[in-house]
Amino acid sequence: MPSSEKHVVSATATIPAAPARVYDILADYKEEHPRILPPEFSDLVVDQGGVGAGTMIRFKMRVLGRTQNYRAIVTEPEPGRVLVETYFEPDGTVTTFIVDPESNGQHSRVTFSTSMPVREGFAGKIERFAGTRLLRPIFERELNLLAARAMQPAQ
Repeated sequence: MPSSEKHVVSATATIPAAPARVYDILADYKEEHPRILPPEFSDLVVDQGGVGAGTMIRFKMRVLGRTQNYRAIVTEPEPGRVLVETYFEPDGTVTTFIVDPESNGQHSRVTFSTSMPVREGFAGKIERFAGTRLLRPIFERELNLLAARAMQPAQ
């Protein structure tokens, strides 16, 4: 029986670029977002839209030698600040990207956060532990790639 418990894995970094630049990279699934994906991600395809709300994507993610397919729809609860990918499978998993200004708007504080359903009991403890140990380093690599991209001139 599925649980309604959620586990959240997140990582945050300060990026020396303006929030608008950082957000534009995250929201552009056609050109920019694919450039910041670590090697665990592959085959990002835009099925609809391409920038911001209404974009539908699919991609593969390889972790521990296993590749999984994902499909998601993108929403912007706070355009320019919050971008959300809601995955069709596994049901209830959501990744949120939050971009806040720092240093009078010269830098950005960026948080990547995934909320996923977990089972109750011992199995849920294992899922929480594994989810954190696997996702956080991936987020940290992606934040580093985002920082490097954001410091390059916009094309």
